[in-house]
Amino acid sequence: MRETARFDAPAVSAAEREEGEILTPKFDAAGLVTAIVTDATHGGLLMVAHMNAEALDLTISTGVAHYYSRSRHALWKKGETSGALQTVREMRVDCDQDAIWIKVDVSKPEETCHTHRESCFYRIVETSGSGRQLRTDPALRMHRKAAGA
Repeated sequence: MRETARFDAPAVSAAEREEGEILTPKFDAAGLVTAIVTDATHGGLLMVAHMNAEALDLTISTGVAHYYSRSRHALWKKGETSGALQTVREMRVDCDQDAIWIKVDVSKPEETCHTHRESCFYRIVETSGSGRQLRTDPALRMHRKAAGA
């Protein structure tokens, strides 16, 4: 039986949350914290996701990233279907513990994003003109699946 983290600790002061040595995530009204995910080797931004207490607990206890899908309203083990598992190398929280930065190694980087790219942030917002134009970063090309895969 695996050991589980408990995040239902009593309320803590801002000073305790900011300077203390106990993880006390500040979940939002929906019970989620934002997770910023970067590549542990080159530091590139891979994705932004959300975690509920169960996803955070599973991530800590297994070393594999788990998230909470807001669209499916379900727990989500990243890479379970695509094979692009994210092995956690390091986790950090921001000053008030309402966001988590996860540095990961990805088993299939080309499957990080559901669009078959290494990052979900593959489009650049053009800041000239109307500011509504998007341009695809050529360095983050789409990796197409082989026929019959």
